[in-house]
Amino acid sequence: MADEYTVEQIADAMFKMVEETMGKKNLKASDLRKAMIKQLGGNVDKQLCKEAVRMLIDGGRCVYSYFGGSYVTIPHKEGANPDKD
Repeated sequence: MADEYTVEQIADAMFKMVEETMGKKNLKASDLRKAMIKQLGGNVDKQLCKEAVRMLIDGGRCVYSYFGGSYVTIPHKEGANPDKD
């Protein structure tokens, strides 16, 4: 990746992290932001991470779930086999 990251690249990295931790750990938006800054270094700022979370939520790739706090999760497909779309 280049020195500067796009919102799309950060959103994809965040989505992958949420996907990998599903069922193991709930991640807050702030957890994702801190992890991206740590993982991608100083080329990522707080505002860019907030935009990436908003992109995931607005695009329907992730949703906010509330379990004693606000967590970013992958939406459940009700009545659907998770292996089939």
